[in-house]
Amino acid sequence: MDLRKLKTLIDLVADSTIAELEVTEGDSKVRIVKTPAASAQQMQYVPMQMGAPMQAPVATSPAASPSAEAEPAALVGNVVKSPMVGTFYRAPGPDKPAYVEVGSSVKAAEPVCIIEAMKLLNEIEAGFDGTIREILVENGQPVEFGQPLFLVG
Repeated sequence: MDLRKLKTLIDLVADSTIAELEVTEGDSKVRIVKTPAASAQQMQYVPMQMGAPMQAPVATSPAASPSAEAEPAALVGNVVKSPMVGTFYRAPGPDKPAYVEVGSSVKAAEPVCIIEAMKLLNEIEAGFDGTIREILVENGQPVEFGQPLFLVG
């Protein structure tokens, strides 16, 4: 597996709230796991051969652990969720307007944001017809699989 891909995966895990990520590519397998550190943060990766379970701990602050996070309030309406881990962007480019704003009408197949994962830009569709009631993620923020992005009413 390419060193740049490994660095990107480590950065994605470190910047998100996910606890573990495992990727298999050909005969290589990499597993990245966040663990609370008693001292300074350290990141390691350990390439694995198929069938040899090994872990690569990635330290994080205790505040990032699920037990330390407040439980989100129940969302009422249709929720557009992230289909992947990556970085959330509201616009197709830095000099372009946002896909949607609060109050914008959307169709199910209309793109509402981009999630960048592994240097690939993935347009995310609304999935519902309606009006954007709330934008739940800040531009440029890391997101994890299944994380609510928009509330559509």
